[in-house]
Amino acid sequence: MERYNIVVIGAGSGGLVVAAGAAGLGARVALAEKHRMGGDCLNTGCVPSKALLAAAKALQHAREGGRFGLNLPEPGPQDWKAVQAWVRSTQAHIAPHDSVERFTGLGVEVFQGAARLKSAHEVEIAGKTVWGRHLVVATGSRATVPEIPGLVEAGFLTNETVFEIAGRPGSLVVMGGGPIGTELGQAFARLGTKVTIVSSTPHLCAKEDPDVAEVLAARLRLEGVTILDGSRATRVSLRNGKKVVTVARPGGVEVEVEADEILVAVGRTANVDGLGLEEAGVKFSRKGIEIDEKCRTNVPSIWAVGDVAGGPLFTHWAGHQARVVIRNTLFPGSTKHDLANLPWTTFTEPEIAHVGLSETNAKAKGVSHQVFKVNFDDVDRAVCDGESEGTFAKVVAGPKGEILGATIVHPRAGDLL
Repeated sequence: MERYNIVVIGAGSGGLVVAAGAAGLGARVALAEKHRMGGDCLNTGCVPSKALLAAAKALQHAREGGRFGLNLPEPGPQDWKAVQAWVRSTQAHIAPHDSVERFTGLGVEVFQGAARLKSAHEVEIAGKTVWGRHLVVATGSRATVPEIPGLVEAGFLTNETVFEIAGRPGSLVVMGGGPIGTELGQAFARLGTKVTIVSSTPHLCAKEDPDVAEVLAARLRLEGVTILDGSRATRVSLRNGKKVVTVARPGGVEVEVEADEILVAVGRTANVDGLGLEEAGVKFSRKGIEIDEKCRTNVPSIWAVGDVAGGPLFTHWAGHQARVVIRNTLFPGSTKHDLANLPWTTFTEPEIAHVGLSETNAKAKGVSHQVFKVNFDDVDRAVCDGESEGTFAKVVAGPKGEILGATIVHPRAGDLL
């Protein structure tokens, strides 16, 4: 039986960082992946979505040239296949960084096949059993599919299939008003699709303050997106070749929305099935594997990082946790992951970037605070770039001025944060 310092299950963001980092420090590492190297980020998440957003943004800016005094022709219908080609070219450019060849070159032994825990130290990969002093589960998550009558029969898209569609839909219902729903909803609207976003929360991007979310909502409406806040889809049917979504609105009113396609973006489900977690004695639920602040499970030799461990579902968070695991497995100590200062960005236009405590959370927790807010109308550069209307930055500070959190809503909020 082959023996390794670390056996990693899953070659997404978290698993790749563990494998590369540990191998670079001299550890003997095995990496198992049953599907595609790069995981969700490269294949169905960050990379294709940001490439699509870039194409849609370029088109929108061409439309808006008139406000800068430019006399540009109105962009006509777009070639969806050409946009897809752009998306795939970005993936192809990045893919070698996550490839089997690169990781083999780094000294990692890559196994392509399904992996299953057999014990606290043994993993079966495609019929072969290997031993690891430490086992790291990094199998990610998948789109949650809500149990709505008629949804499966009518058919739907998720982030895992939307980039592969044969043609751009003329109309689209997006179930979910979070980052995935708003980003892709805006992108398709800019490319010419009639988009309706159905969100069960009181406002879009529920983790953000209401005044922040309203800036984005106003922009989406200006671009033709219909937003149904505080609503939920109750059933789906087919009528005259269209998918008809029945939506329960506030006050008990029901409306019907017809669309060519439905995009489901209501959350993520941890990939815990078929991993042998029960046999290995690892505690988990549908939300994911239970870990402590060191990313360790209740079984001392087994660790988990990224989406499969629940918590924030961000690529950079998975990478941060991966570095915590590397330190704690190869240089045992007290390194912990730090949620308090986790930044995130929603890559709509305007972007929403956030770190630390929000104004809403500070009020809810009874934290003594003060808010400092600056409108970009007061920032010369933002005015010159045409990026000032309605956008702002605000800082939540403690009684003595110590920064507790900050939020920026602006076309380049992520860079500014």
